[in-house]
Amino acid sequence: MTTTSASPARTDRRLLALTAAADRRLVDPMAGFVDLAGLRAAVEELTGAFAPLGHVQHTVAAKACGLAPLLRFLGDLGIDAEVASPGETAVAEAAGLRGPRLVLDSPAKTVSELAHALAEGTAINADNFQELARLDRLVGSAPPRSVLGLRINPQVGAGRIGDTSTATAASKFGIPLRDHGYRALLLEAFAHRPWLSRLHVHVGSQGCPPGLMADGVAAVHALAEEINAEAGYRQVTSIDLGGGLPVNFDSDEPGPTYSDYVETLLARVPALGDGRYTYVTEFGRSLLAKNGFLVSAVEYTKVAGGRHIAVTHAGAQVAARTVLQPEHWPLRLSAYDAAGVPKTGPDVPQDVAGPLCFAGDLLARERPLPLLEPGDLVVAHDTGAYYFGAHYAYNTLPRPAVHGFDIGVDGAVRFTPIRRAQSLEELVADAGGEYVGALPIG
Repeated sequence: MTTTSASPARTDRRLLALTAAADRRLVDPMAGFVDLAGLRAAVEELTGAFAPLGHVQHTVAAKACGLAPLLRFLGDLGIDAEVASPGETAVAEAAGLRGPRLVLDSPAKTVSELAHALAEGTAINADNFQELARLDRLVGSAPPRSVLGLRINPQVGAGRIGDTSTATAASKFGIPLRDHGYRALLLEAFAHRPWLSRLHVHVGSQGCPPGLMADGVAAVHALAEEINAEAGYRQVTSIDLGGGLPVNFDSDEPGPTYSDYVETLLARVPALGDGRYTYVTEFGRSLLAKNGFLVSAVEYTKVAGGRHIAVTHAGAQVAARTVLQPEHWPLRLSAYDAAGVPKTGPDVPQDVAGPLCFAGDLLARERPLPLLEPGDLVVAHDTGAYYFGAHYAYNTLPRPAVHGFDIGVDGAVRFTPIRRAQSLEELVADAGGEYVGALPIG
């Protein structure tokens, strides 16, 4: 495996953006930031790495950070979207990604979702045989505009994090390939439905090494070959490779690269590069995580039981996985003063706490940092995916603003709004404010 050194440009951009954000009071009291230059570079790396596979439709997993301006930005760079809910579909369509620029996954698609996707020409990966029966009724006798496929669980096992491993023996996702009788059922399903032309596989996210991901792809490629041999023609013409490339959260080093992954894929299945199949990817975290960061002001500090505690505005509402499963999702934190200048001084172990009303709402426990004080800023690195874009409404806290940024040749920082902070009026509306007084008295 090869890794590249963290680009000084990225760390420089982050510091410039932070000082500019502090100067313009954009952290009020918390905000997310997206490095647009970093995203452009990530897209270039992705498309270049997969060139040996021929025709590849790259999509971003909307769940990773499903903000409409961000999806539009990526769409303009040639990245389509993978969606897995009516909400993600609506946001992607509002961003201008429609029909064949969308891939619909989900283990719980409703009839109306399927009908909408078919009407739009959106690709669909059916999760199970019952969903396939629904598609039978919806497709009817007319050839569908959509590319239709089946999600396969290759049952190759779990990665380091069980909760995000989707190719275990009893995973809720896909059709289990190794269970008794299912391979024959899959062959029969394709034989009776000439409109099925794709297989989909996704082994998991974060904690699944490229080798395990390649094992899943190999199993599905072998199934595609078997289906086509049985059919006597190339019925399966595309393979959706899913996403899941892990991210290094320990430092600015990128971890396994897209080129590393493609190298692993071709070593495991050389035929992937022979041009007989087209492909889809569904990366999210590996595209977005390192190109975003979260900044919160320190509101108060205290000492309890001999431990220093800094109370910030960033807790489980923007970092649920880190707070609830810190052993799997630790974040790097950095300390800055109110002007966005890195703090100096000896490291002091301290808890970095969030605002939520439960004791475990901590971004970090006993984290060595220069001693934090009220008004300081805490930066949570690598949070461009599944953090400020995946809000948890505990304590009815508002969603923070999100800003994209670019650095000009003169070093000037230009911010572009991606999402404004949620207002209290919007919170009240979400809490059923229009129905106040509607319930009977007594």
